[in-house]
Amino acid sequence: MRYLLDNFAEIAGFARTHLYLALLPLLIGLIIAIPAGALAHRARWLRRVTTTAAGIAYTIPSLALFVILPPLLGISVIDPLNVVIALTIYSVALLVTAVPAALDSVPAEILDAADAIGYTRLRRTLTVDFPLALPVFVANLRVVAVTNISMVTVGALIGVGGLGKLFTQGYQRDYPDEIVAGIIVVLVLALITDRLLYLFGRLATPWVSKGAAA
Repeated sequence: MRYLLDNFAEIAGFARTHLYLALLPLLIGLIIAIPAGALAHRARWLRRVTTTAAGIAYTIPSLALFVILPPLLGISVIDPLNVVIALTIYSVALLVTAVPAALDSVPAEILDAADAIGYTRLRRTLTVDFPLALPVFVANLRVVAVTNISMVTVGALIGVGGLGKLFTQGYQRDYPDEIVAGIIVVLVLALITDRLLYLFGRLATPWVSKGAAA
């Protein structure tokens, strides 16, 4: 803890970089996975394809992906873009299967009622399907966000910044306090991010809270 307080400014810089490398892939993953997952929910064959592809992508070890991507993309191994792209792949792999699962949670009778009163497919998707699927989706989103925050630390092994530097530097210097400080800050970032997403889910779905209270 003493190391954390004495080097707060430097660690805060690492933390900002860490969040950028973790949350940017999450945002890009959402942009890709939400429409892809919605399409997969409608077509059973596409759902099988996306589930298989996502499973294969997520089984690739992160360190191996950090090494494989640069030659394919023409970028440097130590380019932060390397970590962003790799974590975007993992984010999409998790979220593209989470979207259909969340949409499956919407009661069929509600969908039938929306169809009966004349909702178009697009209007039903935007105003009925997605809002009611949000609680399940946010639960999955929290897992992906925390996973990304954890996985960014691996980037330090290839020289990309973030809190993982505290682990590699602490190991090289044989200085456990630096490693412990890194663990603490990573855990704090993960907990704060998780709580913020939880609060977002509660605010976006007030009917869930009222139903639970009733």
